[in-house]
Amino acid sequence: MSRIASVFSTPGYKALIAYITVGYPTMRTTLEVASVLSNNGCDIIELGIPFSDPLADGVTIQKASYQALQQGITPQVCLEVANQLRQKLATPLVFMTYYNPVFNFGVEAFCQASAEAGIDGLIVPDLPLEEGTELEATTQKHNLDLIYLLAPTSTEERISMVAARSHGFIYLVSLTGVTGARETLPPELEGFVKRVRQKARQPLCIGFGISTPEQARRVAKVADGVIVGSRLIQLMEEDATLSSIKAFVLSLREALS
Repeated sequence: MSRIASVFSTPGYKALIAYITVGYPTMRTTLEVASVLSNNGCDIIELGIPFSDPLADGVTIQKASYQALQQGITPQVCLEVANQLRQKLATPLVFMTYYNPVFNFGVEAFCQASAEAGIDGLIVPDLPLEEGTELEATTQKHNLDLIYLLAPTSTEERISMVAARSHGFIYLVSLTGVTGARETLPPELEGFVKRVRQKARQPLCIGFGISTPEQARRVAKVADGVIVGSRLIQLMEEDATLSSIKAFVLSLREALS
């Protein structure tokens, strides 16, 4: 059983998945916050590889990505960070990236290096299913879970295709738009999850816009996991001691439990 699969092996358990941008605001912070997340109830950590055109991300993560790039954070540096984290954390690690860095690095080389660094899966939001065959085959060769995304606008055909090909879990985008903390989640969220549940056997995890324990609690009633990113980035900016992040993650874990 993979590390990601083991997270969802307990019936009824709700996974807490956290996103951080590698190198933001500093490399040291990345390493420290990953430990804080792991030690306070986070089940999977998404490591964002900074990219110049992060089309799925809102202002908060765009800014983090830009600043990380300005500090020289490259995919190779992200691999080194993943390797350091794997030495001290048992928490599953997933790279959140765009296809251009993977293609530029070389699909085979990137997947091999990711596996060797201790990465468990990949999320590539701008990779269309129709063009995912090579990466799917290569990730499977290296025992990496390739996690596909679905949006509320996804057709029944698209849902069926993702249900047949996504590994680890399916990433459900809560709304039409980009990442970013929001005050409310769309009223049709539960109906969207129900549509996917009818076709998919994989765990369903919801991200984009989740920024409070109350929102996490609502999501957990219908999904298997909650994904939080932008709010964590904001808290890193507000409190360099990371105590706010610890308190926030603990509040999310309590809401999911």
